Amino acid sequence: MTNQTPHDYEIRITGHLGSSLSQAFEGLAARHANGDTILSGNLVDQAALYGVLMKLRDLGLELISVNRVEKT
Repeated sequence: MTNQTPHDYEIRITGHLGSSLSQAFEGLAARHANGDTILSGNLVDQAALYGVLMKLRDLGLELISVNRVEKT
């Protein structure tokens, strides 16, 4: 069974993404922290999360972490 519940995520990658590369991750906000980039936002399901992870891989970006953020 596929998880169809939207969740907020923070995805940390090594280095700073420029604005043009950040646009490749439409719908996710990009911010910089301690030399890394954090992409954050709501993803509608697991397929959307895997799509972002595959795009990171295809661009040769180094993944540090993926965290689901619980809304408070």
